[in-house]
Amino acid sequence: MTYKIVTDSSANLRGSSAHFASVPLKIITSEREFVDDDALNTVEMISYLETYKGKSSTACPCVADWLTAFGEADSVFCFTITSTLSGSYNAARLAKEDYEAAHPERRVYLVDTLSTGGEMKLLIERTEQLLAEGTAPAAVYEDLCEYQKKTHLIFALQSLNNLANNGRVNPLIAKISGALGMRIIGRASDHGDLETLSKCRGEKKALEKIVHHMREMNFNGGAVRIDHCLNFPAATQLKELIEASYSGTQVTIGETGGLCSFYAENGGMMLGFETF
Repeated sequence: MTYKIVTDSSANLRGSSAHFASVPLKIITSEREFVDDDALNTVEMISYLETYKGKSSTACPCVADWLTAFGEADSVFCFTITSTLSGSYNAARLAKEDYEAAHPERRVYLVDTLSTGGEMKLLIERTEQLLAEGTAPAAVYEDLCEYQKKTHLIFALQSLNNLANNGRVNPLIAKISGALGMRIIGRASDHGDLETLSKCRGEKKALEKIVHHMREMNFNGGAVRIDHCLNFPAATQLKELIEASYSGTQVTIGETGGLCSFYAENGGMMLGFETF
């Protein structure tokens, strides 16, 4: 039995192998199109978007993109960004139906992560671990459904411009927050929506607020996956702050890909963590 793990690019994972594939989303302006794959220069994209004055949007993978990524695996574990923010899940669902109709002996285990970034990484890591241990695919999926109840996402943003321009937050809130220099701390809700938790000024206060909200959400140590948008110093400070508060915590730092950089914007961070 062969397996494959497939995700859209909002998981901020790169590369491909016989057992893994990332299907790119796109960032589109009136002048340019950025494909969120290994070839994307994220720094150049962010620099361009900061000076671009026109409309911008994102596009999810199509059904054919997902089918290509599924390959010829007997069991496919497919992870998408929250369905409340993108059509990626619906396209993957249609691809699953086509794939299983063409290959009745195969199965696609589709997960609407209700999140993005680091929380998706945790779900994928869990899948890899269980498959490496020889767990049957159906049992892996059952475990994931329970594990997903214990994973969370918190984000810290310096700008809400792109979220507002794409109808994800109120434009007035974005404008006021920018004028006041506020940092927005929020989370992915249990339904996959973006939910504001607090507002504050200054990076140090924002990092402290993140740890505070993690504690409120019953974090008591465990895996943490931080993704930052051109803000490695703050990500490092956050890592150190978490590790100082919770000994033995496994914290890793990564970079946001194209889609998450588009929404997090310069200086933004998002982190996935688990609670038990």
